Amino acid sequence: MAGHSKWAGIKHKKAIVDAQRGKAFTKVVREIMVAAKMGGGSPEANFRLRFAISKAREVNLPKDKIEQAIKKGTGELPGVIYEEMTLEGYGPSGVAVLVQGLSDNRNRTTAEIRRIFSDHGGNIAGAGSVSWLFNKKGTVLVSAKLIDEERLLNVALEAGAEDMTRDADIFTVTTGPHDLEGVKHALAAKQIAWESADLTMIPSSTIRVEHPHQAEQLLKLLDKLEDHDDVQHVFANFDIPDAILAAHASA
Repeated sequence: MAGHSKWAGIKHKKAIVDAQRGKAFTKVVREIMVAAKMGGGSPEANFRLRFAISKAREVNLPKDKIEQAIKKGTGELPGVIYEEMTLEGYGPSGVAVLVQGLSDNRNRTTAEIRRIFSDHGGNIAGAGSVSWLFNKKGTVLVSAKLIDEERLLNVALEAGAEDMTRDADIFTVTTGPHDLEGVKHALAAKQIAWESADLTMIPSSTIRVEHPHQAEQLLKLLDKLEDHDDVQHVFANFDIPDAILAAHASA
């Protein structure tokens, strides 16, 4: 997890900026539509939809837009049909990259993602090439400046968390995918604020990237992938020094 909690925090701050520009709306609307299509329009009975609505509220998507997206997903309103897709590849230094997207044109999206990889020193790989390195988990990031480690650990474990680690000034609470909401509610009940809470894919091993040029090239690749309209999530098994991450975030 070294480097990942820092990167997750940076991505969370970027998402807030994107939301202010309205850019994040496209991604959350698509996720709500697909979740509703696959599991029905009731958040109580559809965990994926419930989580998608939670993320939509975090970026201040208006309530009427949420309801409209649900109805488009269930077919009550006409709308574009989006298909889930996963692309796998390698970035600079052989870092494994997993891209999850929602697209209305798989061929177009694949070609565009392939070009992004190629332009930034990476390449697309076959299905299953890197996905085996990742496990789906929930993660909650909490500032170590705001709470005592033992108190946070006790609250998190009691709520069903699997583990907690510290990287510099950030605690990372790890949960099973379906335990994330319970841990969030438990922390909120104790008035413990978190910096970000999300479902993620955690790598079982990481690749250390210390060369500044290689690291910057990799980070630019990940940024370009995340900025693509059809891309929902990007995961990679890198371990980059905090100083390089901080410099990239402030650039």
